[in-house]
Amino acid sequence: MTTLQTGPDSIYDVLGIGFGPSNLALAIALHEHSVNSVAPDGLRVGFLERQPRFGWHRGMLIDDATMQVSFLKDLVTMRDPTSDFSFLCYLRDRGRLVDFLNLKTLFPLRIEFHDYFEWAAARVAHLVEYSAEVVSVRPVTRDGEIRYFDVTSRVPGDPERLTVRRARNICVATGLEPHLPPGAALSERVWHNSELLPRVDQVRRSGQPVRRAVVLGAGQSAAEAVDYLHRNFPEAEICSVFAKYGYTPADDSPFANKIFDPEAVDLYYGAPREVKRSLFDYHRSTNYSVVDMDLIEALSRSMYQEKVQGGERLRMMNVSRLREVEAGPDDVRVTVEFLPTGEREVLSCDLLVYSTGYQPQGVGDSLGEVGKLCLRDDEDALKVGRDHRVATAPNVTADIYLQGGTEHTHGLTSTLLSTTAVRAGEICASLLARRATGLTRTGLTTADG
Repeated sequence: MTTLQTGPDSIYDVLGIGFGPSNLALAIALHEHSVNSVAPDGLRVGFLERQPRFGWHRGMLIDDATMQVSFLKDLVTMRDPTSDFSFLCYLRDRGRLVDFLNLKTLFPLRIEFHDYFEWAAARVAHLVEYSAEVVSVRPVTRDGEIRYFDVTSRVPGDPERLTVRRARNICVATGLEPHLPPGAALSERVWHNSELLPRVDQVRRSGQPVRRAVVLGAGQSAAEAVDYLHRNFPEAEICSVFAKYGYTPADDSPFANKIFDPEAVDLYYGAPREVKRSLFDYHRSTNYSVVDMDLIEALSRSMYQEKVQGGERLRMMNVSRLREVEAGPDDVRVTVEFLPTGEREVLSCDLLVYSTGYQPQGVGDSLGEVGKLCLRDDEDALKVGRDHRVATAPNVTADIYLQGGTEHTHGLTSTLLSTTAVRAGEICASLLARRATGLTRTGLTTADG
């Protein structure tokens, strides 16, 4: 495979938009195909990433937070256990393999897994351009067919300049964006938890006193934010606001976790719509608005210890909702309603953290006018094939692949790491099969471009 190029003769077989774990896994799969192929086929592959370097939820890389999936669900192992891009090969390279094995755990530190991602990304750095925000994707028509897409991105180091790359196929993996309640406005005192670490560091360096912080949310990120603020601001009251009676433990039992098996994606994809909805609702507790039991117990112990000692800093405001948020010059005033009685309490706080989750970006946000070529079902959801290829109008012969945003077709794993390696392998296989069919049909050779 070649490094990124521009110009009329530089037509990419696949151009990836976004370079998080999903497209990184695809880059590795395509790279390994190229290296291991008996007859190298000259695939031209590239990826464009708006961040200046690889990064995955950097704002939540809390020092002691662990992964919620096994290290075996890394970028490659579920696709090819012999790959030297595995987490175990990373550990060997870092000189920590024996040390990790002695820990007797399947769940590495999140900061370590992020370092693994960076290690893998560095090995395929020739395929990606960072600081290259994609600003448009336009169809290219030849003889009545849309055969290519022109992808326009900003030039690294000179964002006012643009460059255009032409591709036969694109793979969109732009990840998730923070979800906020309607009307929520971010500020120096009001954050989404995705910014937790840099924001806390900024407050600590500024010397700004923190008397009270409020965290809205009931999931893992919310509980981690509560714990992190409680440890980092030892004089502050930390209020956790959520509508449940208490944090719900994540269901990571063996049978429930089978919903993340590759075979479960096949079953989900082929199931009737009402069965898909039932499966999704039944197994939400494996991922959504749930918290690891270890963290629940740690927070409970902290609350009890404070009660014993007579200084209760950790406050659970359960069965409650945030009704009003008013920003003042020196604080943020939040109105919390206790739902069973309707009683309201106004809290003056120094920090408000929305731990209200993430949402996939709409296909129109990434593809613009190309999004209009994508077919939708009677519920206005994208039609997506089992190979993660979007169904398009009959005159479109260039393909669009999606990594993420396909929960309605492929199930809970759409936005999770559990099947990242398998999905990358499926997309790689589809790309290669369709490329071979296209070359055979047109009589082109690899050298023809």
